[in-house]
Amino acid sequence: MKTALITGITGQDGSYLADLLLEKGYEVVGIKRRNSLISTDRIDHILEDPEKVLNFHLIYGNMNDSGCLHRILLEYKPDEIYNLAAQSHVRVSFDTPEETTEYVAMGTLRLLEAMRNVCPNAKFYQASSSEMFGDNPENPQNEETRLMPASPYACAKVYAHNLCRNYRESYDMHISSGILFNHESPRRGETFVTRKITMAAAKIKLGLQDKLYLGNLEAKRDWGFAGDYVEAMWLMTQQEQPDDYVVATNETHTVKEFLHEVFEIAGLDIEKYVEIDERLFRPHEVPLLLGDYSKAKEKLGWYPKTKFKKLAKMMYEADLEKLKS
Repeated sequence: MKTALITGITGQDGSYLADLLLEKGYEVVGIKRRNSLISTDRIDHILEDPEKVLNFHLIYGNMNDSGCLHRILLEYKPDEIYNLAAQSHVRVSFDTPEETTEYVAMGTLRLLEAMRNVCPNAKFYQASSSEMFGDNPENPQNEETRLMPASPYACAKVYAHNLCRNYRESYDMHISSGILFNHESPRRGETFVTRKITMAAAKIKLGLQDKLYLGNLEAKRDWGFAGDYVEAMWLMTQQEQPDDYVVATNETHTVKEFLHEVFEIAGLDIEKYVEIDERLFRPHEVPLLLGDYSKAKEKLGWYPKTKFKKLAKMMYEADLEKLKS
């Protein structure tokens, strides 16, 4: 039985990855940051399953604590490490740039150093981001596209991404980075625009909300399903040689298109319920993200299974059912 360590286990990606690895027969160790709220709703189905929980360990840890990370690696000696922990909200990173950088950039450094000293033969996955391309007008973006980060979050991700490449080449460590474009699901945080839209539509449909306030509707994003994307993460750690891969759908849609799709499914009038709030605009907007996943398809055999319309419908119906129950 292989052992996998996942940082950010209670997040969207961490929960889907845990599901995947447990299905494949792994022992899964998840690191959760301690706070006053339980905040395990995305993995409660694992904790409540008498069979799955036997191979699942949820432990407290912190990416800002080097000693803690060393101790965890010494105790569990993982075969694979998936680094998903982050303050991942781009707009919030402008308000908390230091905290964002501490978790995203320095947290990655601490984890890599712990791995180098404790279990250098483990395989490491780094969650890089399409936000690293920033406002580079070149598209579609691939593994060779120049990085032009346009937020504190993106700058921190670039540091972590380059650090992983440096450790891979300097110490001959198996470290792969997935440059993931936007990926959504019913487990997406409610402050992210896609989930904000689907949750609001469901609430409006049920008479629980009157208005939906949004920022820039013209931003274009490459949206996929998180459940598909965690499979690409796992495939990267199964390769003989580590590398960097873009994970995307090769389609781009505006926020307005996603809004129209969801409100059409819900049978709601956008003009009646949606208003623009200038406070929700980013100080520096990324106008277009469009990923080319050719390399992942060729070398990993990976491709996105869930298309844009299906994703929007899945998220809206899940929120509607959640509110009804």
